[in-house]
Amino acid sequence: MMLLRIINSKFITRVSLALCITLCSFINAQEIIPDDKPTLAKKKDSITSKTRIKADGVAAVVGEFIVLESDLDREIAQLEASGADLEGFTRCELFGSLLESKLYAHQAIQDSILVNELYIQGLVEQKIEGILAQTKGDMDGLLRFYKKDSEAALREEMYEINKNGYLAQEMRAKVVQDVEVTPEEVRAFFNDIPEDERPVFGTELKVAQIVVIPEVTEDAKQAVIERLKAFKKDVEENGSSFTTKVLVYSDDKASKSKGGKYTLNRKRPRMVKEFRDVAFSLQEGEISEPFESDFGFHIILLEKIRGQEYDVRHILLRPELTQEAIQKAKDEIDMVREKIVDGTITFAEAAREFSDEKETKYEGGQLTNPQTQDFNFELTKMEPEMYTQIQNLKDGEVSPVIQDEDRINLIKFKIMTVTDRIDDHEADFARDYLKIKDLALQDKQLKAIADWQKTVITETYIKVNGEYKACDFKGNWLKNQ
Repeated sequence: MMLLRIINSKFITRVSLALCITLCSFINAQEIIPDDKPTLAKKKDSITSKTRIKADGVAAVVGEFIVLESDLDREIAQLEASGADLEGFTRCELFGSLLESKLYAHQAIQDSILVNELYIQGLVEQKIEGILAQTKGDMDGLLRFYKKDSEAALREEMYEINKNGYLAQEMRAKVVQDVEVTPEEVRAFFNDIPEDERPVFGTELKVAQIVVIPEVTEDAKQAVIERLKAFKKDVEENGSSFTTKVLVYSDDKASKSKGGKYTLNRKRPRMVKEFRDVAFSLQEGEISEPFESDFGFHIILLEKIRGQEYDVRHILLRPELTQEAIQKAKDEIDMVREKIVDGTITFAEAAREFSDEKETKYEGGQLTNPQTQDFNFELTKMEPEMYTQIQNLKDGEVSPVIQDEDRINLIKFKIMTVTDRIDDHEADFARDYLKIKDLALQDKQLKAIADWQKTVITETYIKVNGEYKACDFKGNWLKNQ
């Protein structure tokens, strides 16, 4: 495993390559990658060394998994395609991480970790559709890349890739699921870092916003309800196709291409509560009455119940916004901005009084960073859209009115401000506690994984072949071979 390293007196976290390879294989395994693949490097060379290895020999065996010599080239290509920075890593390090991913998958099978086959099949379909959309339907190119002579063989290969990635991901999560750090451990972790090697955090901003959402009229809501009732009646009384109506009318872009289909599991909540409550109350073949969620109005057809899993299709309709409602919201946000700028009201007071965003209004509009769960956003890690919206703002300055949208609201208006700015600084235990805690947790998780790996390697059949025997692995992969 890649542990936390200290480089040039700056404390930084190197991402665990085993995790990266596992996730990139699981998520991006179907990306089309150019044929010019990186080649084998000696122990301390970069991954772009010109030394080549023979194609498709067995490079290693881990439990029941065979690792081909060509597998590493594919993994490297997948990592690069997903944006991973591999500078400074050798092929030996990457190969060791590939062995780790196979070890996770092997042990997951031994531990009887269940695979959600429908989920994997759905993921394969989604990935194939995504690639074909990018390549203008070039299935022949996809078959050539995977060296398959039929679409059925390709799907089988992709299913295995995604299944093994899923197993590895679940096994790694199981290893670290109970790892926690106490405040004393966080303090000890921080105090163990020499003062001249403390982590340096980049410029951080606190950002607040006020959001005004155009109001949907009751007439518009009722019109949608009546339309959904008509769909339900047409299917039940005239035998019309529910799936066809999804494809023609539904506003749910995520499921429309799949005929509105979702698989829900009682033990693993998915979708909003209103949707789950209705779906789980239906009988097979039954269509619900129209109901409302934050996304709009739905009807659900329950197709099949399989134990804890429910196969459903749904139609989502969003009520239309009138131009009057849109203009009213725009006028309101203009008025709010004017009051803040002229000093009639503070930004925080205006947020509490006027903002329609429940998550932020009672915090004076203050946005919470979803990664750190505090109010600080590191400038270099900020989402590009937010960065574009606030990059030119001075502290306390109010942005122009921004028209925006999200997955619930097709139109909303907002104003933003930077409420505080912290320049680049060396880690301070009190001020940066949550970030330091996260680093301490990562460190403890990596140690737990290293201990687990050390034990499992000794209990698992592992054979490394050929030139990889010359690698100086961090784990005991060679077992004195």
